[in-house]
Amino acid sequence: MHSETIIQVNGLTKRFGDFTAVNEITFKVDKGEIFGFLGANGAGKTTAIKMLIGLSKPTKGSGKVAGFDIEKQAEHVKKNIGYMSQKFSLYDDLTPKENIRFYGGIYGLSRNEIKTKTKEILEELDLKSVANKTVVSLPLGWKQRLAFAISMVHDPDIVFLDEPTGGVDPKVRREFWETIYQASEKGRTVFVTTHYMDEAEYCDRVSIMVAGKIEALDTPNNLKQQFNATSMDEVFLKLAR
Repeated sequence: MHSETIIQVNGLTKRFGDFTAVNEITFKVDKGEIFGFLGANGAGKTTAIKMLIGLSKPTKGSGKVAGFDIEKQAEHVKKNIGYMSQKFSLYDDLTPKENIRFYGGIYGLSRNEIKTKTKEILEELDLKSVANKTVVSLPLGWKQRLAFAISMVHDPDIVFLDEPTGGVDPKVRREFWETIYQASEKGRTVFVTTHYMDEAEYCDRVSIMVAGKIEALDTPNNLKQQFNATSMDEVFLKLAR
């Protein structure tokens, strides 16, 4: 079966003075894949993501996201992706309803589309009972799922999640991954960075970055076989050494 490539990166590099944060990375991601972009803090994951979503210009190399050149067509890239970071801020003093409306407006949705989307998201996340309470009063797990849903309010083909589960407890992390699976089942591509190696097990394929380079890229099972390891933590330790 021929799969459609939605991200294609060749020799992507980012230098800051003498420091090379991302060093000639090359990979591709297929439509509908959950692609894990793993590495320790400081490995270069966020720098790479910033280039992919059109927020930072590569020093050299090239990339295409959703069919658009990340350097020459950065504005088109931004319109065709969703993005959620660990610090992705819903407005605490607004209600879930108002947050959806606000971000729907930013993404250029019409009034009718915003109305439909608000209804869909509140029903899907079972948030109707708290639709008019301020976000600050919601449990963290609900906030996260709401932020994720809002990052996809404009129906992008691909959503980038930069350390979305940083600093949250294992139960909330598991629940959040359920939400990621649901998005993937609908054909959406999910590109997720994390430094939690156990989360690699939930991805279709993972790349592992060490000091700015991709040192391994395959399915979690293949990587465990390749490195003769029982867990992705073990794979990472062998690579990091």
